[in-house]
Amino acid sequence: MNAVLKVENLQVETVGGKPRSILKGISFEIHAGETLCLVGESGSGKSVSSLATMDLLPQGALRASGGRILLDGEDLLQASPARLAELRGSRMAMIFQEPMTALNPVLSVGRQLDEVLAQHTDDNAATRRQRVLAALEQVHLPDIERIYASYPHQLSGGQRQRIMIAMALLLEPRLLIADEPTTALDVTTQHQILKLIRELQEKHGTAVLFITHDMGVVADIADRVCVMHLGTLVEQGPLREVLSTPQQAYTRDLLAAVPSLTPRAPRPASGPRLVLDVAELHKVYAGPRRLWWRKRSSTAAVQNVSFQLYEGRTLGIVGESGSGKSTVARCVMRLIDPTSGAIRVRGQDISDLSAAALKPHRQRIQMIFQDPYRSLNPRRSVAQSLIEGPMNYGVPREQAMARAAELLSLVGLPEDSLQRFPHQFSGGQRQRIAIARALAMEPSVIVADEAVSALDVSVQAQVLALLDDIQKRLGIAVLFITHDLRVAAQICDDVLVMQRGQVVEYGPAQQVLGAPKADYTRQLIEVAPGRSWDFAAFAPAL
Repeated sequence: MNAVLKVENLQVETVGGKPRSILKGISFEIHAGETLCLVGESGSGKSVSSLATMDLLPQGALRASGGRILLDGEDLLQASPARLAELRGSRMAMIFQEPMTALNPVLSVGRQLDEVLAQHTDDNAATRRQRVLAALEQVHLPDIERIYASYPHQLSGGQRQRIMIAMALLLEPRLLIADEPTTALDVTTQHQILKLIRELQEKHGTAVLFITHDMGVVADIADRVCVMHLGTLVEQGPLREVLSTPQQAYTRDLLAAVPSLTPRAPRPASGPRLVLDVAELHKVYAGPRRLWWRKRSSTAAVQNVSFQLYEGRTLGIVGESGSGKSTVARCVMRLIDPTSGAIRVRGQDISDLSAAALKPHRQRIQMIFQDPYRSLNPRRSVAQSLIEGPMNYGVPREQAMARAAELLSLVGLPEDSLQRFPHQFSGGQRQRIAIARALAMEPSVIVADEAVSALDVSVQAQVLALLDDIQKRLGIAVLFITHDLRVAAQICDDVLVMQRGQVVEYGPAQQVLGAPKADYTRQLIEVAPGRSWDFAAFAPAL
């Protein structure tokens, strides 16, 4: 059987100055109806492989310097720009990682899908509309007439990703490239998207090149696996062969870094000191007033949420997107004002304090944000970012600089990092800097909002180990917001499960994740990717 996509000895290098190899002669092929997963850490060359296939390499920065990319026998590296434009959409299509950057924010969803048909077919407007509506229905979107007229910002993350899938499959391409399409999605939406891709693949016989660093997703969707490291393919083969008997140490390292769904043994409490007490927290958002004589609609984002966090402990808040997890975090941080309820930090209720009255308490509770690429000011050096907070609270510059150097050592970065800027670090290193910045204020509580969801599995493991080590040394309490049940199982002492703004289950992690009582909690565990695989068992040498 002929391959739909055949990559032979593909080489990509930088442009300008002395060329540097990015892809070093990789080869693989995908057949109709098959899913090939490209896995590896950031910088391994996964996405470059897909961009080269789609002829989307950044001009003036990267170029294909050798090899062939055959789509149904046609060499894409030799095709003209006009021919490639014709092939994109009709014969090959791509689902990008972040739909909000891939979709045009000023055009309705329907118009964006209509443009694909207008570009590649001779259908009239009425026929195109019917085809678009059929595509939206095919990806199981509700109320397709409303979705057709909606703009991207009016849809959820899962709905936007379904729009991207509908757009990619609109012309039934032979090849579908999915570049980290589920990384930012909660487990339920992720499960739905993966099931949808498989369902549509079986219906149309599409060949799928799936790029991911999530080995759980690989276990659920792949037929074959290619493992990439520093621009080379270090291992490839059928799914069960690669995951059960990996031949390369790098593959075993990736598998060993995947957190287990089995909760770790509980840590003994370091002391009875209560540092965060949240009682009957409510947050209601008022809707716009469309007519002055009508009452505003309102949305209860958080309803009657209560929990306690003790010194040296980690409490995980888990749930789907829209469950209210991040709203709770922002209320606790007083980035937004709660509607009612109490938020006591070391006994002091901060829920209704003014900005001025709140300042002395802010240093006691600090936050680590989700995206390490956006949480640091690109114009400030690491030193400036680390000393800003302490200096705002009266710490002399020399003392703040000395403390900054100590913190960099604590998070495993060299002292010369102080004078460098964020763009000079990897994502994992930036998150370490963000952790150091939070620690600079010597807080009692750190709120980590999806702090490792954007990181590779190996880097994620390093950051989680770092947080655990810091807790042991400093006794800091951590409120950990996540949609990843594997991460929650390995870092949390207690777990609180939220659904639609309410608490459905709360207790020790071993009880909530090991023997859940609520149906919703069991559903979350059931759809966790790669649930049937014990990845750590495949790395006996580690």
